[in-house]
Amino acid sequence: MSRVCELTGKGRQVGHNVSHANNKTKRTFLPNLQNVTLISDTLGQSVKLRVSTHGLRSVEHVGGLDNWLLKTSEDKLSPKVRKLKREIAKKGQAAA
Repeated sequence: MSRVCELTGKGRQVGHNVSHANNKTKRTFLPNLQNVTLISDTLGQSVKLRVSTHGLRSVEHVGGLDNWLLKTSEDKLSPKVRKLKREIAKKGQAAA
């Protein structure tokens, strides 16, 4: 399972551990991923996703999963979430 947020695309970063003697060794910084269940108001169903805590806060700040997906470009989204975004947009257009 890759360590990438399904909503924001946030993944691992690389850097160095730096000792007191200024020796540098490679290390990785992993995102804080959580398994969460988010509810889509438009579709009326819940979706299980692996999301970073930063992504979870941004979803809540915008006002829910549906609003966040409609405002986000598809570049950063996982294939599962892209499909969800298309379903939400389709259902929103049918309601309007």
